[in-house]
Amino acid sequence: MLSRVLNMFRVPDLRDKILFTIFMIGLYRLGSFIPAPGVDTQAVQGLRDQANQGGGILGFVQLFSGGALTQFAVFALGIMPYITSSIIMQILGVVVPKIEQWQEQGAVGQRKITQWTRYMTVSIAVVQSTSFAFLFHQGQLVGNIDLLPKFNAWTVFVVVLTLTSGTALLMWMGELITQRGIGNGMSLIIFASVVSSLPAQGSLVQANNGTPALIALIVVMVALLVAIVFVEQGQRRIPVQFAKRVVGRRMYGGQSTYIPLKVNQSGVIPIIFASSVLYLPNLSAAALPDTGFWGRVQLFVNDNIADPTAILYLVIFGLLIVGFAYFYTAITFDPAKQADTIRKQGGFIPGIRPGPQTERYLARILTRITLPGALFVAGVALLPSVLISFTLNGSGNTGGHGGGAGGFMFGGISLLIAAGVALETMKQIDSQLMMRNYDGFLS
Repeated sequence: MLSRVLNMFRVPDLRDKILFTIFMIGLYRLGSFIPAPGVDTQAVQGLRDQANQGGGILGFVQLFSGGALTQFAVFALGIMPYITSSIIMQILGVVVPKIEQWQEQGAVGQRKITQWTRYMTVSIAVVQSTSFAFLFHQGQLVGNIDLLPKFNAWTVFVVVLTLTSGTALLMWMGELITQRGIGNGMSLIIFASVVSSLPAQGSLVQANNGTPALIALIVVMVALLVAIVFVEQGQRRIPVQFAKRVVGRRMYGGQSTYIPLKVNQSGVIPIIFASSVLYLPNLSAAALPDTGFWGRVQLFVNDNIADPTAILYLVIFGLLIVGFAYFYTAITFDPAKQADTIRKQGGFIPGIRPGPQTERYLARILTRITLPGALFVAGVALLPSVLISFTLNGSGNTGGHGGGAGGFMFGGISLLIAAGVALETMKQIDSQLMMRNYDGFLS
């Protein structure tokens, strides 16, 4: 293993790419600790503690910002606005003919989609930064903690400008990593964000429940990591045979290939969708009066929807993840288009006629393999929270939300994201090494 690590730095081109990637990630982590102007630094610690213990939408956004949100730092919004805008553009590609045309135009169309994704990212960042400025001042998401004591129009303008500029800078850094570094820049930024949150969540569990609980949790996480790698690598290969054809004096075709259908086709996107949907009742309840009927509604939402260890929360969250897994898979893989492409290229699936029968066959296979993949993603997202809730809560020495279960619920999500990004990055490094006759990590 050590020799293969050294091989990465023996190739000058690969070494430069890796060092550039590390440098850019270091800049990102530095910007995650530089607070925005006008922030009360003394209130930051209380905000961080509540985010780690309570989970919810604050913990979810903190996960993708690498803790920068609880600092109200320059990169407080993280890469989340870009993720949201990318998902929206993918969904619009199904219903808007113009975007669908761009998707079929290759590199030219992709540049237009990227341009509009950037515009949408900045717009979402403006809305989110404005919302967080008001919510953190009023203390609606974090108790009575006021991060902006000197609240006026100028302070809000400076905070919104700073956070939006930070998101735009982070988007540019991600594109630079993709162009000049190794791996996908946006994915690596998310990787750095979610991995950086794991030590804080582990220390919180140790402080509330002791070292044995932390060791048990680490064992569960290692087992989850093995399962994640196994499922992420799993795929159903649909064989495709291309008929021979004669063009002029040459014979083409006759080769066999396959269509790789991943078990987890949608990745972590269903978790993002489901968390966004569950955020709406939390945000609505925060704006309701505390007395009368609306007070009871607010109490119900806080006890059952905002608490990551509540039974109703776990059930709704799990069902939403499974539903969005099917939804996103249907968007990203169209059996009708795939069957038409195979037919136009003169191919066929052995035993299946080209055309509608191939379409129905692919749809049936996709439906079957999506279910275990969706259940796996839901299990990864919910299992840490369930284990901590039912084991640590019953120990009698926990403090709220299962001694950090609300925050460590995101440990499973973190592992899912980290494992997926790490595997893709290692595949790129392996391809670079094998081109130069070196042994790779996955070979």
